Amino acid sequence: MTNAPETAATLNAQPLKDALMIDPAAAQSTFGNGTARKAESDTESESTSPPKSPKENPDDVSKKIRERVPDAHIVGAGEFESEKHFYPRVLNAQIHPLVQSFLTLGNDRIIARYTHLNPQVNAEKLREILSYTPKYFQWAGEHGVHLLMSYIERQRIDSLHLSSACREVSVLASSDLFNVTTSAGQRQMIIIETNSCPSGQKSMPLLSETDEHNEHGGYRVVLESAFREQLAKADPSLGELAVICDKNMMEASGYAAVLADVSKEKVWLAEWFDEDENPPVKFVDRVLHIRDEKKVWHPIRACFRYVTQKPWNRIPLNTRTIVMNQIISCLAGGRNKMMAARAYDFYNAELAEYGLSVRVPETINNVTRGEIPLWLSSMGGHAVLKVPYSNAGQGVYTITSPKELQEFIDIDHHYDKFIVQSLVGNASWSSNTRIGKFYHVGTIPNKKNNTFVSDLRMMVTGNKGGFRPICIYGRKARLPLAQDLNPSVGTWDMLGTNLSVKHPDGGWTTDTSRLILMDRKDFNQLGLGIDDLIDAYIQTVLAVIAIDRMAARLMPNDQFDYQLFRSLNPDNVLLREIKMCNDF
Repeated sequence: MTNAPETAATLNAQPLKDALMIDPAAAQSTFGNGTARKAESDTESESTSPPKSPKENPDDVSKKIRERVPDAHIVGAGEFESEKHFYPRVLNAQIHPLVQSFLTLGNDRIIARYTHLNPQVNAEKLREILSYTPKYFQWAGEHGVHLLMSYIERQRIDSLHLSSACREVSVLASSDLFNVTTSAGQRQMIIIETNSCPSGQKSMPLLSETDEHNEHGGYRVVLESAFREQLAKADPSLGELAVICDKNMMEASGYAAVLADVSKEKVWLAEWFDEDENPPVKFVDRVLHIRDEKKVWHPIRACFRYVTQKPWNRIPLNTRTIVMNQIISCLAGGRNKMMAARAYDFYNAELAEYGLSVRVPETINNVTRGEIPLWLSSMGGHAVLKVPYSNAGQGVYTITSPKELQEFIDIDHHYDKFIVQSLVGNASWSSNTRIGKFYHVGTIPNKKNNTFVSDLRMMVTGNKGGFRPICIYGRKARLPLAQDLNPSVGTWDMLGTNLSVKHPDGGWTTDTSRLILMDRKDFNQLGLGIDDLIDAYIQTVLAVIAIDRMAARLMPNDQFDYQLFRSLNPDNVLLREIKMCNDF
């Protein structure tokens, strides 16, 4: 991964002009001098690729939010209903035997199998990795084991002055992966992005039909592993429990209901949107407060966070309320693709001697808008452009033609810097990179012999007993993968797998028709074996550890190293957002 174009000789402007029909100088003029132009709203401007909602006036958006968002309400014990917290398809789905077998393998057998197939990998190092205890990245896509002891008997601990041992807690995280191959037929799983606050429970068939708490599925497992040790650190005098979210109410309310069941306490559930001028959530003296329907504010001692859109502009880095995941996990890579790429680079340098690495497409960081055409030319005119701080498919643009590049250029972007990543397409039109081409394995051909791009989300959890996989699901693109490109047709519908669509009022909808469950009916579409799942699991764990280690670098002595972050991620707009609720 590189930070800037290497030499003018390497990236000649004339081939670029011939291939993409866009002059770099003209692009720089179009984009401006590199300083961000303020978009009409805090959300990214819209484009035809990927499909998004049309732009609206921010005042109209704020008004819609005020009209829609209610004050917080209480969720009590016994309120969990499976129909409200799982997709209808999931309720009667039976887990695929291969997936169930993988989820019950255990790390010892996973290590034995992986090192048998990959003799260059150091088995002891892999054992150390799968036994790693995270410090900051507590929730990114897996689950764990037990919960809630008696908080009242716990000693009072100020979360700002926790020892490093106390901060070794459980982790829940996920990575999105592509199953790819090379022209030589070498198949592997590669990381596309790693997520803090990931979704997935509503899409996962139940693993056991006999477990006493079976109806809760993965919700209970997450809370009993990843949230347990967080609750143990909470100061009981600070107040109550809460779940806060800005999307995915189906899962957020599920976590609230199960937390109420497990804790035997009432749990507040509140929505907190980026554009909301009068939200039912606020911080006072680093303590989270929730507003009820009577306009009374309640202090919160511990909160489960599903706030995903720019959470750093309203949640402080240091809080007295226990917040899971901490915001530093988002800034260090869980919601920041720029820092995630840095984290993978640093960790890969340490892993090289052990035969391991976080595998990702070739990634160019901190690219200004004027440099983008140059990097596209170096990759053969095919690449993926990403707004580093967006998620749920927003701010991702597949570029394979001058038309798609011009559409990207015409957008008034909110942020200063971008990521350019090699594009994984078909064998005849993937990006050229220094390590060759990756192209999609895709789904098993359907009855019309069509293959679709698909991805896999692997959720994992880690605690003092090490990591383990918890929840898996897949997604596929809207249109089949073409053998040859038509320059007049956009490629997002053929390459984009994201299911979420954001509405102008801040709400979300999901295209569940493209969801691939890990059940007997859907799983076989992916063409995956147990070794592919093991590979995806190990890649996810490596990515999570890389980001957790980056978070630790950015928080020495529990204080955010603003200067280090600014040097690694020099985006002035992002830095201003972080300062909105933090003093440096």
